Amino acid sequence: MGAIIEKAQAAINKVDQLGDLAGKIFTDFDRERILRDAAHAEILVVNAPKPLPLAGLLVSVKDLYDEVGKVTSAASRLLKDRAPAARDCEIIARIKAAGAVPFGRTTMSEFAYSGVGLNPHYGTPGNVFDPDGIPGGSTSGGGLTVALGLVDIALGTDTGGSVRIPSAINGLYGFKASRLRMPGDGIHPLAKSFDTAGPLARNLETAIAAFEVMAGIAVPPASAGQGGALRIGVPVNAFTNDLDDRVKRDFSAICATLRAAGHELVEIDLGFVAENAVLNKILVAAEAHDIYAKDFAKLETCGDARVLSRMRFADSLSLQDRCDAYARRTDVIAQFNTALADVDVMIAPTLAMMAPKISEVEADFDRLNAMMLRNTSYLNLVDACAISLPVPVAGEDAPAALMIAGIHGQDFAVLEAAHKFDALLQS
Repeated sequence: MGAIIEKAQAAINKVDQLGDLAGKIFTDFDRERILRDAAHAEILVVNAPKPLPLAGLLVSVKDLYDEVGKVTSAASRLLKDRAPAARDCEIIARIKAAGAVPFGRTTMSEFAYSGVGLNPHYGTPGNVFDPDGIPGGSTSGGGLTVALGLVDIALGTDTGGSVRIPSAINGLYGFKASRLRMPGDGIHPLAKSFDTAGPLARNLETAIAAFEVMAGIAVPPASAGQGGALRIGVPVNAFTNDLDDRVKRDFSAICATLRAAGHELVEIDLGFVAENAVLNKILVAAEAHDIYAKDFAKLETCGDARVLSRMRFADSLSLQDRCDAYARRTDVIAQFNTALADVDVMIAPTLAMMAPKISEVEADFDRLNAMMLRNTSYLNLVDACAISLPVPVAGEDAPAALMIAGIHGQDFAVLEAAHKFDALLQS
């Protein structure tokens, strides 16, 4: 038995020890298939003419990505009986060719339509720091697979923050690349104008390696810690207002550390982003409505009522409302790009508040879901790229989470800043 097969078997054994929690993390966990894929990866890695970038890494798959022979159900009872996928989607094909082993299909908010991770069909797992706290959504199961050490990488998607939120809650690195960097073929959509595939990982190097394979590009070598002070935008009137006490304190300390290291922090007024936040609600609901409206009657009995309610908001929208919202979004993106023209990157807390309890979100879903999505979804509205980094905090189990962002296409600048800041903030 080769090393990759042994690694896969050891991870399978860990899953088997989770008991009922495994059913809240995976929608499908096919042990025999995982071992077959591990055996294939073993052969591929041994015979490769040069080292493969993801050789032997285990990768969980959000239940939106097509895998040949598997049903893509979006963690919904509505889709669980659809035909299995006829082929792997492009990203799955790429990660396999890079030597990785797909390791189970993970749970999520139904149809990827929430930032908290509740799912009434499979149950909601806690997070790695609090079994009663929300895992973050919509890539809830994926975040847990990485945080619990079952896999090296989770494949997620980010429509309003669904890679970065579970990463922030579970102490991980989550990268939402520029939307057009990532192939979307064979990934079940929620709102194609916003959806972006992305990785979650326990360290920055693995997250970047996964991004390179997923996007089919090479990231320039980093110069972490080697001079090059950055001009960093710190938002006012959006992102940094109405933070809970812990988040406010942590972000202030992070800013002080960056200043002390020689980076220049300048305020940028992004109030116009907050003022147009309703565009996310309008456009995501409208695009999701186009996909699922024909199934609303079925979803009344088999769906998550919270998700259905969010999609039905689009019933109140006219065609003119939609057209106006797309036009306003275009203007907001242009304003954002102009606002960031004089800085290298911007920073903000990934989340406006620490993770609430599952019971609290079940009792107050609309308010708490909106708060958990707030900062991340602002950046989806402006079509930006962003990464969430965990930042250790003395005396606290759960780390802080710092979001570094740039305008669409500035992925390399964001990742270069991530290297600099991570080296500084982890020390």
